[in-house]
Amino acid sequence: MTAQYQVSGSTAAAISGSIEAGVRRGDWVWGDALPPIRILADELHVSPATVSKAYADLRQRGIVETSGRRGTRIRHRPPVAGSRAALRLPVPAGALDLSSGEPDVRLLPALGVHLRAVSDEVGGPWGYAAAGAMPELVEAARLRLEADGVPMAQAAMTVTNGTLDAIERLLTIHLRPGDAVAVEDPGWANLLDLIAALGLTPVPVAMDDEGPLPEHLLGAIAAGARAVVITTRAQNPTGAAVTAERAADLREALSLSSGVLLIEDDHAAELSGVPLHCVGNATGSWAFVRSASKPFGPDLRIAVMAGDEATIARVAGRMRIGTGWVSTVLQRLLLRLWRDEEVAAKTTAAGDSYDRRRDALRDAMTARGVKAYGATGINLWVRTPDETRLVTALRDAGYAVAPGSLFRLDAPPGVRITVSPLDDEVIEPLAEAVAAAAYPPGVSIVGR
Repeated sequence: MTAQYQVSGSTAAAISGSIEAGVRRGDWVWGDALPPIRILADELHVSPATVSKAYADLRQRGIVETSGRRGTRIRHRPPVAGSRAALRLPVPAGALDLSSGEPDVRLLPALGVHLRAVSDEVGGPWGYAAAGAMPELVEAARLRLEADGVPMAQAAMTVTNGTLDAIERLLTIHLRPGDAVAVEDPGWANLLDLIAALGLTPVPVAMDDEGPLPEHLLGAIAAGARAVVITTRAQNPTGAAVTAERAADLREALSLSSGVLLIEDDHAAELSGVPLHCVGNATGSWAFVRSASKPFGPDLRIAVMAGDEATIARVAGRMRIGTGWVSTVLQRLLLRLWRDEEVAAKTTAAGDSYDRRRDALRDAMTARGVKAYGATGINLWVRTPDETRLVTALRDAGYAVAPGSLFRLDAPPGVRITVSPLDDEVIEPLAEAVAAAAYPPGVSIVGR
């Protein structure tokens, strides 16, 4: 086994370093099982305690995860630099890729035209003294968030390099390795990977179509969660959206724990087809993050953040001694996109298109007896008793979907289907393929 995987070392640090190097090279890929502790210990002529410590180090750094009888396996997107191809599950040649979770590039605004206009506006080079969050962008963002019901009366604001950058900064300034974070289950795979990489402990909070369940959130806080991350709309992967009633219930649950950091993620923003119901300043420390990546393109790495004064000041201060600030060019570009009526109309049309395709696929699967979730956003979550079989069968039928194991902790099995690449004529054949794969001949459909 060690010859196959090239594991070596006589100390815990050397063994973990050997496995990490294998991940960088691509010898280990997502889902690969590490050798059982005792077997590897015998082959390396070390004690089981030494191998156990090596695995614990890899687990603390988010490179591996332990999952009961499945043993210790390589995590999806381990936080080590390596081949970009290793960051994505392989998509068979000729298959329709419905696994990415990315927006439809055909519906995005042409950024090149706006970049040239921004370049003309900026003129000469900007110096360090003029860098930081642009007052014009902050004011425009404040008005947009206020109009959506975000409590801005006492809120401070800053700008970050996207949603994950914002959440990472928020978690690192408030928490320490080992602290618990309440997360949606199923939830955003990138967030789960980030939490693992920071050495934090995820505490699952069950979901329904209206967002996190308040009683489960209370349970997570009682279990020691010091932060909670909630997706307001277009939740990834389920498409859930927090309703007004659910937001009120979540505020009530959080009001009992003023020391908990609340992070709200409104990544879909202008694409959302439902109103925003913000949980807001239910705790002493809170932040609301709105990204530009989904409406305007994944390469536009910028997000605006509102929150309590202390939290925003800590994030801005930490940025100042690190990356410094978000590119002024990107800030001016986002401001220009917000002000352009044609871009606004195109974004609204894109949201309508996602809604139409998502609802059509969900209804087509429902008509065939397949339960699918997704009221907002670009994804559908399909429950299945065996996600591996469903993913494999769909791949053989020419469709690549994302396995639910990337997104869930305690939630039942499922798969995520991204509707962005779907054309209308593909919807019915895809629904038929999902139904055939989920419930092949001879499999009982009672209770599904």
